[in-house]
Amino acid sequence: SSFAAGIAAERQAIGAAVTQPWSNGQTEGQITKLKLIKRQMYGRAKLDLLRARLCTA
Repeated sequence: SSFAAGIAAERQAIGAAVTQPWSNGQTEGQITKLKLIKRQMYGRAKLDLLRARLCTA
């Protein structure tokens, strides 16, 4: 019932998401890539190496 209430509360946003021609897929892809790089380097490198990796990726 809480799921249905959430859907009802966000009815306009859901309708816009379905009917609008644009999407945020490109943004989501960039965020996913950034998270992957951060996970790979977690605990192994400092911020300067992470910055260098992001600038070349």
